Amino acid sequence: MSAPLIVLVGPMGVGKSTVGLLLAERLGVGYRDTDEDIVAEQGRSIADIFVDEGEPVFRALEKEAVRRAVAEHRGVLALGGGAVLDEDTRALLAGHQVVYLSMDVEEAVRRTGLNVARPLLAVNPRRQWRELMEARRHLYEEVATAVVATDGRTPEEVGRAALDALELKQA
Repeated sequence: MSAPLIVLVGPMGVGKSTVGLLLAERLGVGYRDTDEDIVAEQGRSIADIFVDEGEPVFRALEKEAVRRAVAEHRGVLALGGGAVLDEDTRALLAGHQVVYLSMDVEEAVRRTGLNVARPLLAVNPRRQWRELMEARRHLYEEVATAVVATDGRTPEEVGRAALDALELKQA
């Protein structure tokens, strides 16, 4: 059975794509991002899907993208920030090496500016980010094999910490 070597979860803007690419390079494996899969398949941005179709339609697309990626991909896999909201997705991640990349709100502001290109943060982004994290933190922790704080760390430091936490050897 094929399975991802590492699955990265965490909030938007935490650096899953950047760290995922670094990890894949270090481990000599491929990298895949389910948000990128959705954009490629739909031919439009996630923000456009949210605006045009609504969050429930996006979440259904996301659930299927994660299911496919977990079944097909053997390298490093990054999931969208809200993928863990789905109970079936959380169950699917059981038994996999899942790293929750965490950050606090101040780090989120510094990294992303909590900009309006993120559809769930369009109004009062600081408050909405805090509320999203209150709703999701326990879900990230539930699926995680390891938790790696990203605050004040470079992507390289985060990648090293993830490998150390999972006790994986670099290629």
